[in-house]
Order: sequence, then C-alpha cells, then structure tokens
Amino acid sequence: MNLEQIHNVYFIGIGGIGMSALARYFKFVNKNVAGYDKTRTTITEALEEMGIDVSTEDNISKVATEFLDKDKTIIIYTPAIPSSHAELTYFRENGFTIYKRAQVLGLITKDTYCLAVAGTHGKTTTSSILGHLLAESGVEVTAFLGGIAENYQSNLILKGNKITVVEADEFDRSFLQLSPNIACITSVDADHLDIYGEKEVLQDSFVAFTKRLKSGGELLVQEDIQLQGIKYGFDDAVDYQVQNIRIQNGTYIIDIKTPSEIVKDIRFNLPGRHNLLNGLVAFAMAEKIGTPTDRLAKAMETFKGVQRRFSYQIKTTNFVFIDDYAHHPTEINALHQAVREMYPGKKVTIIFQPHLFSRTKDFADEFAESLSQFDEIILLEIYPAREEPVEGITSSWLLNKIHNEKKQLLTKNKLIEQVAHLSTDVLLTVGAGDIGAEVKKIKKVLAIEN
Repeated sequence: MNLEQIHNVYFIGIGGIGMSALARYFKFVNKNVAGYDKTRTTITEALEEMGIDVSTEDNISKVATEFLDKDKTIIIYTPAIPSSHAELTYFRENGFTIYKRAQVLGLITKDTYCLAVAGTHGKTTTSSILGHLLAESGVEVTAFLGGIAENYQSNLILKGNKITVVEADEFDRSFLQLSPNIACITSVDADHLDIYGEKEVLQDSFVAFTKRLKSGGELLVQEDIQLQGIKYGFDDAVDYQVQNIRIQNGTYIIDIKTPSEIVKDIRFNLPGRHNLLNGLVAFAMAEKIGTPTDRLAKAMETFKGVQRRFSYQIKTTNFVFIDDYAHHPTEINALHQAVREMYPGKKVTIIFQPHLFSRTKDFADEFAESLSQFDEIILLEIYPAREEPVEGITSSWLLNKIHNEKKQLLTKNKLIEQVAHLSTDVLLTVGAGDIGAEVKKIKKVLAIEN
C-alpha cells in the first residue's frame, strides 16, 4: 500500500474502536474518508464532526461517487462484518483493493519504529499509558488505541510519526500482521476459543507473534508468562519491578526499579494491581527507547485513564459509581481486587452483562466464581455481538451457578427502575456489550438519589 497513491479510504464498520482510530488517522493525513456502520454512536458522531461521512444503510447507492473509483480507493473492513454485507460484496466483485484493519495497521507501522502491546488483558490501558508517556515526554509518536484515552478524548494520539504505538490484538490472529521493534505480552489467558478452539492453540499464536519482532527487537513479558524475554512484575528477580507500594487518597505511590536505577515516589492514579503492571511495562517500553525516566515519572502522574476502564461516573464521600469494560473472569477478578483495595469494608454491587454466548459457555464456572465475590449481583441478558444464540446458554443458566444469594436477573428495560432502589456503597456496571449505553441513564437516576 502506497499512501501517496491513495485518495479515498472507505471503512466498513467505521464505528468500531480500532476502525475509527484508523479513520481519524487517514483524515489527519488528508485522505478522503467515509464509511458504513450499522448504528449511530458517539464515535460515529465524533467522526462526522471531523467531516467524515458515515452511513447506516448497507446500500452501495449511498456510497459517494468518488469512492467508487477502484484505482484511487482502498476498502478497509472489520472481521465482525458478515460476508453477506452488500457493500463489501460489491467491492469484492468489482476488483477493489480490500484490507482487514489489522493488515492496514501492519502496513502503516512497518516502516516506523513500532512498539506493540499484546496480551489477552490490559492491551488498551497499557498502550494508552505508553502513548501518553511518550507524548508527554516530547517524543514524536502516533498511537492507535482500542479505547478513548481520557487525556485526549480520542483513540488516536498524534504527536508525530517517528514512533508508533499499537495494540497487538490476538483476535482473529490480527497481531501476526505486525512487525514491531519492541513488544510486550501482558497476559496469555484462554479467550477467543470460538476462534482458537483450545488454549494451547491460542498460546501458540502468541509464540508466533514473538517471532514477528524485527531483527534486534526486544520482548517484555509479564513475570508469570512462560516465554523468554525481559521480565517485569512484582518479584525481586525481574528486570523491571514495582516496589514500595503505598496508597494515599486513592492514588498509588510507587518506586520503579529498572536495570540501572530506582525511580522513587511515582504517583499513579489507576486503581488495581493489574494496572500497576500495565503502568510498569509502559514505563519500561518508553525507557527502552531512551526516554528520560524523570519525564516518564511526571507523565505517569498525569495519565487520567481510558473510558470504560475503572471510569468513575460518581465519586462522593458516601457513594461511588464505576463503569468498566471487563468481560473475562480474570478481568472481573482484577476489578474486584481494585475495588476492595480502594474501598475496604464497603458494600459493592455489580451489574454485569455477559459478552458472547461462546465466552459465557467456555468460562461459565469461572464467571460464577468471580461474580460471587461481590456483595450483590445483577445479571443482564447475554450480549450476542457477532454470534447466534447457543441452546441452553443463557444468563439464567449462569445465574444458577453463582454461589451468592444476593443475585438477580434483569432485562435492560427493568434496570433503571431497579437501580433507583439499590442500597449500596459502590456500584459497578461491567461488560463489553452495550451496557455502556445505560451508564448515562443510571448516572442520571443516581445523581438525583445522591
């Protein structure tokens, strides 16, 4: 792909978090950008405000004429789009140049100094921290993010093009399109078994990813992962270590040991030990390319977080409402640890929307165990995303597995009414489906009540 020869870029699935970051990027480099998505969202509205035309009708007659010139247009689509999609079918049958999102990321970053963040959990937070650390430290960086970074209100950080930061997504083996100079692996838990079938196959894909490093490249690996590389974590034996952890007014104060020094009294505002590890490896990757550690320490303190990652919606002395994207048992456990550490002795209620029938089926017992830790559980129906229902796999089935009497199943249209009568100290809305769309309604009700 030669960017100079491209005039038009058309996205099918433009409202996706990764797709919209690419759309922003191509608009920034002065390409003509438009796209389709099935629903209008805050993301598509933000793209339209940038001058990007977004259609919600799958109809080739709705595509502007300039995008129908196959010699000047490339098509980018997400794997979530069905093969029967009318526009995608037209472009395929008429000889257009068509790429998956991951292929385009690989092409954009292959001639840059690329930092890639891989792992079944923590990619978005870690890459957002890393992009912020570099941007705040004066590095010329472009960061493609899988979430909206609060500091930038965007999923794209544009401060130059010498360094690129990308999420290396294991879904659909997308990360095998990348060739990074430095990469990290935050976790290798079983997930996406609808794609991989079994955990061992997933693990093999991460091994294949490590072989995608450019010559002389370096790999940073969380201490519990059985792969060779530069180790980071809490143990004394690692190369990069979080030390001397303290909490002051809901903020971590830590020291970071690097191979050459100890950087003291770094303030970091994201709750949870998992986020300490995310911050640590972002710090380490930034330090690896020569960024001064005193600048990194200052930038760590100013990172505000990522939307839907432990995002405070209400935070008062008597009541806290947090929204989070967690959709895997490991992530729910990490969320539970963070909440209990920050709010010891408080009653915590979780509203959880399972994501995918396959994931619910594959990890039902683990979901039940992780959810049972909370003081009260409200379960919503499974969000199907790209899947058709699986017989017998329902939220009611999952609810029966939860070993906690304070549990109930609700439909979304009953949720707001129930929330208005809740008695709790900390409320969590959790999941990767459309539960995020309920947050504003819940916040409005709770703001009245509180």
